[in-house]
Amino acid sequence: MYELVQVSDRCYYINCPAKIGIYRQDEENVYLIDSGSDKDAGRKVRQILEKNGWRLKGILNTHSNADHIGGNRYLQGQTGCNIYSCGIEAAFTQYPVLEPSFLYGGYPCKELRHKFLMAQESRVTDFSDAGFPKEVKVVPLPGHFFHMVGFYMPDKTMFLADCISSRETLEKYGVSFIYDVGAYLETLDMVEGMEADMFVPAHAEAAADVGELVRYNRDKVKEIAEKILYICREPLYFEGILQKVFQEYGLSMNFEQYVLVGSTVRSYLSWLKDMGKLDVTFQEGMLLWQVI
Repeated sequence: MYELVQVSDRCYYINCPAKIGIYRQDEENVYLIDSGSDKDAGRKVRQILEKNGWRLKGILNTHSNADHIGGNRYLQGQTGCNIYSCGIEAAFTQYPVLEPSFLYGGYPCKELRHKFLMAQESRVTDFSDAGFPKEVKVVPLPGHFFHMVGFYMPDKTMFLADCISSRETLEKYGVSFIYDVGAYLETLDMVEGMEADMFVPAHAEAAADVGELVRYNRDKVKEIAEKILYICREPLYFEGILQKVFQEYGLSMNFEQYVLVGSTVRSYLSWLKDMGKLDVTFQEGMLLWQVI
């Protein structure tokens, strides 16, 4: 864990639960793509940079999930580097309580206010700032989260953030987190047609061709949607739907899984309703979902 892996002339990643990318701008200066899950991850990154004689010029955040921005504050405090983000992701990075609040749908209890869902805050600079490396292309990858992006580097390496997961991850967890199902499927279509010499997803192996994995991720989305439609063949309230999803995929319920899977199931329900496949009724103070 935390080994440095070179994938192209100028690009590397640090092998950890959510891969941390490195873009070497020149012999001395580097940019990180995300920063890991916490202060300890940030410390290990700093040690790797020092060992290689590299100076951290900035951190390019793909999105604001805590496992991608958890090292921001430590590294910014140690080096004074800029942290680049945009839109809603920038707001979540500056005010991290927004993530567990959004997932839960209200003020999060203490079981949700921990480093896996709520990073420490850090100062953010927009991608449009003059200090952003202009040779790096920001590629919108919405769906998994609000304004998630990837980064296409000058040596044709593409950092894909969380837009695809490994087979092992999908088989283990069953339901991967998605904010906007429709946008996520459009992102998968775009990535499938994308050209790059090397792709580096945060939660799958780096590869020159990710087409098969993209198709597997798309198939899993369709599978989950079909299961939800089957569950809703009779009118059912949200908690009942969520219970059946947990049972279907053999998931264990705790606060973290409740908000992550629950938020995702709500997103599927919204998407299926907008697609005209589900409708709702209100009966006896309950909102019920049913196949049309």
